[in-house]
Amino acid sequence: MKKNMITGSKLWSIAMITSLLAACSSPATTSTTANAATSTTGTTKTVSVSEQTSVKYADLVSLDADDTNISWSEADSTAIKLNGTTATVTGSGAKAANGSVTISEAGTYVLSGELTDGQIVVNVADKGIVHLVLNGATIHDNDSAAIYIQKAGKAVITLEKGTKNTVSDGKTYVYADATTDEPDAAIFSKADLTFNGAGQLTVTGNYNEGITSKDDLKIISGSISVKAADDGIKGKDMVAIQAGTITIEAEGDGIKSTNDTDTTKGYVAIAGGTFDIQSGNDGIQAETALVTDGGTYNIVTAGGSANAPAKVEEGPFGGGGGGWGGGTPPTDMGTPPDGEPPADMPEMPNSGTNAGANTNGAAASSSANTTTTTDNNADADTATTATESTSAKALKAGTDLTVNGGTYTIDSMDDSLHSNNDVTVNDGTFNIESGDDGIHADQALTINGGTITIAKSYEGLEGAIITLNDGDVDVTASDDGVNAAGGETETAANTAASTDSATTATDAATTSNISVTETTGTTSTTDQASQGTATTQQGRGPGGMGGAAASNNEFHINGGSLTVNAGGDGLDSNGSIDMTGGTVIVNGPTNSGNGALDYDGTFEISGGYLVAAGSSGMVQGTSDASTQNTIVMTFPATQKAGTLVHVQDSEGNNILTFAPAKDYQTVVVSSPDLAKDGSYVIYSGGTSTGKAVDGLYTDGTYSGGTQVVAFQSTSNVTWVNESGVTTANSGMGGPGGGRGQGGFGGGRNRSQSGTTSDSTVTTDSAK
Repeated sequence: MKKNMITGSKLWSIAMITSLLAACSSPATTSTTANAATSTTGTTKTVSVSEQTSVKYADLVSLDADDTNISWSEADSTAIKLNGTTATVTGSGAKAANGSVTISEAGTYVLSGELTDGQIVVNVADKGIVHLVLNGATIHDNDSAAIYIQKAGKAVITLEKGTKNTVSDGKTYVYADATTDEPDAAIFSKADLTFNGAGQLTVTGNYNEGITSKDDLKIISGSISVKAADDGIKGKDMVAIQAGTITIEAEGDGIKSTNDTDTTKGYVAIAGGTFDIQSGNDGIQAETALVTDGGTYNIVTAGGSANAPAKVEEGPFGGGGGGWGGGTPPTDMGTPPDGEPPADMPEMPNSGTNAGANTNGAAASSSANTTTTTDNNADADTATTATESTSAKALKAGTDLTVNGGTYTIDSMDDSLHSNNDVTVNDGTFNIESGDDGIHADQALTINGGTITIAKSYEGLEGAIITLNDGDVDVTASDDGVNAAGGETETAANTAASTDSATTATDAATTSNISVTETTGTTSTTDQASQGTATTQQGRGPGGMGGAAASNNEFHINGGSLTVNAGGDGLDSNGSIDMTGGTVIVNGPTNSGNGALDYDGTFEISGGYLVAAGSSGMVQGTSDASTQNTIVMTFPATQKAGTLVHVQDSEGNNILTFAPAKDYQTVVVSSPDLAKDGSYVIYSGGTSTGKAVDGLYTDGTYSGGTQVVAFQSTSNVTWVNESGVTTANSGMGGPGGGRGQGGFGGGRNRSQSGTTSDSTVTTDSAK
């Protein structure tokens, strides 16, 4: 169904509006209430962060002897010779009349020749097995389905090896009466339908669909090419593909299942095969579960990511920098770059500082004080009007999407991988260009392995709970690289608070001319609303504007590697982040309205290696509760892309040698080699003889840099500028509290200092 959509990204919630307005006239709270929420519990769903969905093709699909039977003989079959508008039947069980052939008995029927305007009808009263062998057959019907399985226990169509077969229909169907709407595909079956064999089949559905089964649809083998005015291949209870070469050009969905009344059916399961799908809507869509074990996929939806609609970002500051905090703003901080998104990326409007803001500091809006409510099933951080756009996702599941392997090349106008519930990637190689999210799960997104390259997206990874256990993930996004947001509705503990906040925010918006946009379907964490800034400001600092309570969204990093290049936030969680292992590299935003790290709860790190570079307006480090140490360095001016930042300890051991891909002013580094009371030196510029992977150097020798600062760390999160250890609230402006560092503090009106170092440092490895 084609509909219109108006999207909005990074929409500010009612609670956020309330806290921002209140913070302008009152200091931030310092509540020490503990977070009483369980780490992964929503109102109706509990997800273990280590849960691995291991469902496979064999768990869903069973084959019988008839599904795989490709044998036949002249002695044991009925021959149907097609000739223009007539046919000759040799054998029993079938009759030709008025240009059509009706099969009324179970058995094997071998079709050859050409039928220019007629129909093959299967109508077996005892519901036996009908085996149709296409042995060089061309079948066309001008005003109905060319092959129509009205009644049978099962129909099996074998594509005889070495043959080419063609089935097509006309653009207009003639039905018995106005209430009849079936058949509606070139090959239409009311019974289970199976394709096998080693031949070729070309299907053209000029009227509506190419191949449709009202029960199970299985493809065991063969080369099948489908062109359809709507959906290419459709099964109701299941679509199961074991192997074969499938080529689809469809105005609607490429492959889909449709049973929405039985949760045990309506799935798509693929063991392997080669797929080339160009669809106007979704590439492969399952009403319930979608499982792929392997195969090679080339999928383009709705013309690709270049056709994606522009996203509209809204918020009190239009995505730009925040207000000034206490103290006098420095005059020598340098001018942050505009932060242009990568070429041909989905647009992230208002990416510049204060972009889109009106004279009152509110986001520009065509209708002030207008409230828009989002659809619960919409992607997080987006709002829709009463009408929705065409869904043009590459892989889409109504419940769970599980990928166990395969090679995927995807260019989608909409999300590339999408589930209304959970997405689990256990293995596979992905090359993704998306006009919206690279991978999106309404609930849990879990990556246990594979190589995932998201070369283009609006947001790279999105889900209510995101877990990276293993695998290599490389994300390029014009907005957030990783976004833990959305999910279940609010917990009961926060219902009353949200109601009160909504009333306050609505009243405040009226007087402040701020356009308030509500979002629904997001999750709030129990008791976190009472935390104030004790939790939400760990690693950030007071000042500026207060923040909203964190939700129970979570991002867990337990292993693997993650590289992010984001025009918006690098790693963004509406709740918390925890990291126990793996390597994370973030090239964050160049505008001051976003941060390389952005979380509303805590970011606790106990293992792994983290480096995050970006602008300074919304800088956050890790939380004080972390057991692994972190350094947060703010440079006095913007550093150019590719300028090395080097950190070494007092003995000359390398902690970090990194060349950010974009201009930057802050660098956050956390390593097992950092000590709470260690002595460190930070250099800028210079060269390294080591090998760089995603800008991070391992081994080799660093030399020729300029010493920026030498210091002694004083805590497990040490904030540093060119003068030495400082406090978190001495960074640049922007909404403080729950959404980043506070306003400009004192002691920042300094010029850059440092001496050129002629010493050389041997780099062992990046831990």
